[in-house]
Amino acid sequence: MFHRILTLPCFTAIALIIVRHRLATWVAFATFIFLSAPNTSQAGDPTERIRFVVEQGIEILNDQKLKSKNGKHVYLDRLREIVFPLFNFPEMARRSLGFHWRQLSPEERQEYVTLFTNLLERSYAGKIDLYEGETVVFLREAVEDNYARVDSKIIDKKGEEYSVDYKLLRTNGDWRIYDVVVENISLVNNYRSQFNRVISNSSYENLIKRINEKLKELEGSNHSSNSPT
Repeated sequence: MFHRILTLPCFTAIALIIVRHRLATWVAFATFIFLSAPNTSQAGDPTERIRFVVEQGIEILNDQKLKSKNGKHVYLDRLREIVFPLFNFPEMARRSLGFHWRQLSPEERQEYVTLFTNLLERSYAGKIDLYEGETVVFLREAVEDNYARVDSKIIDKKGEEYSVDYKLLRTNGDWRIYDVVVENISLVNNYRSQFNRVISNSSYENLIKRINEKLKELEGSNHSSNSPT
């Protein structure tokens, strides 16, 4: 159904959903995968944490002054400052490798977390300009010990609805997202399935090589899309 591993015109099943339904920005929100600012987030109710970030993000995307004067890169910089504290990137990276994670040295784990985070950032950065005024509605929240799930839906201008559900882990009193499920497709599970296939068919070293190749490809395409016409 989906493109072969890491040839990846859409890169994951989630990206396929985004392109098909013009939800690129919302998965940029749903994944919130952007590196930068230090963690300044506050602990609190999982739904309210996410709601606050989404509302701030919408304000940025609707800011016509930013759009007219600065271009896409400023949107991304502003979004980075808002969304980075909400995500547990090391946990996402660990889960994306499954049992293979246990076989890595501390140095390899650090390298992989960096590569995985960069991969997510660059995969979705080029889609930020597809935002068309979609709205988000939060539906329900479930909390059990240090785990929580926040279910929401995205509504486009035609009234079509798509589910976006967030899984959070509380660490040191702070709720942070470790997975996002879009239309019943888990971001982390999808990566784990693809990465496991590469490692099983070849090696972990080959996976790292192919991720680096994909990062170079994405960097080139994102720079091209940000160039003035």
